[in-house]
Amino acid sequence: MAKRFAAAGRALPEQAPPRRRFREGCRLILQTHELTKLYGPVAALRDCSLEVQSGEVFGLLGPNGAGKTTLLRLLLGFLRPTAGWAKLAGLDCQRQSLAVRRQVAYLPAEAAIFPHMTGRDALRFFAEIRPGGSLSRALEIAERLELNLARRVSFMSTGMKQKVALTAALAADTPIYILDEPTANLDPTVRATVLALVAEARAAGRTVIFSSHVLSEVEQVCDRVVILRAGQVVHLQPMAQLRQQHRIVALLEGPLPAVPEALAGQLTIATQGRQTVIETPGELAPLLKWLATLPLADVRIEPVGLRSIYERYHADAAQPPAPLAPAGPLPLGRKPVLTSG
Repeated sequence: MAKRFAAAGRALPEQAPPRRRFREGCRLILQTHELTKLYGPVAALRDCSLEVQSGEVFGLLGPNGAGKTTLLRLLLGFLRPTAGWAKLAGLDCQRQSLAVRRQVAYLPAEAAIFPHMTGRDALRFFAEIRPGGSLSRALEIAERLELNLARRVSFMSTGMKQKVALTAALAADTPIYILDEPTANLDPTVRATVLALVAEARAAGRTVIFSSHVLSEVEQVCDRVVILRAGQVVHLQPMAQLRQQHRIVALLEGPLPAVPEALAGQLTIATQGRQTVIETPGELAPLLKWLATLPLADVRIEPVGLRSIYERYHADAAQPPAPLAPAGPLPLGRKPVLTSG
């Protein structure tokens, strides 16, 4: 192929350089210790202590104003902490902020792109100013995100501008991606593509800090999640552990009998009228035998999910589980069938 292009007097088309793999075992790549940012009497972030392993997708979850963006800006050295410290890739985030930013591709919540440039010109600019940048890699991502690169940025919709910023960030050959609300203003199909690109980054050994308030996306893509509230970390949740937990919503025809001794202390039980909600932290098998003995009119078994954890700390977002409709009479000698759905 090279001889054919040379004979025709044409340059070889640009090819993306091979993407580096960054996994180096389970070492810490991010540490914060009592990291605090005060604005007068207001604490935007207080006593934040975190550890993130290399090669994981680490989620920051919370509503607007919870402190997620403040934490990210402290990590990048854009803000000076009031107290505490942070290290990224072994570098002090305040004293070595320039070196830190060389290790990071950052997508801010509100990215600013030169309005006079076309989408292609913007991607070329970002590829050329970063060492190891690749326009061909950016063009590949832009195609997957269905981005029209011929249009000027000033004439792009908010969603198209978000795609340009995402493409520039994800095309960077860096060990760490920091993504602040990466799927904002995107349609569902493109959101799914973004989550697939994040999963591919993890598979290549990159570390992704994924900040969002969209529970379903955080649950799908993250390995661990911290929940922030009013500037404080209130919960750290490994997602593999959460996926083992289940909630049973049962409609009873009689009183709930005593919990067997083998299950005592393992279950969380709440009763309201005929409806009983049982949460189990582990496998379902030990619980099913006891459930089969209960006076059940109907039952629903479902994963606990990240929403139930989130609602413990943000009560204003809480929604009770959907009630079960009263079941019709069962034939004599029949037990209700336990279903998971």
